[in-house]
Amino acid sequence: MKTMTCTDLGGPCGLEHRAETADEIIQAQDRHLKEAVKAGDEAHVPAREDMKGRWRHPKKSLDWYNGVKRAFAELPAS
Repeated sequence: MKTMTCTDLGGPCGLEHRAETADEIIQAQDRHLKEAVKAGDEAHVPAREDMKGRWRHPKKSLDWYNGVKRAFAELPAS
């Protein structure tokens, strides 16, 4: 298991996501952003819009995705 925060993934808070793979971390962040915005947290709106754009245009978002995968790979297992 490895841990990344909302901030590590481009969000505004320190909520920790734990997962076995970078893809699982990204999916956890996507769920977190959806839930935060739905609950009325305006601070998460820009990150949510960025995430929605990544899902819609994955080829354009490869730099971000590959960066997250590299950062995840470099983390120590906990």
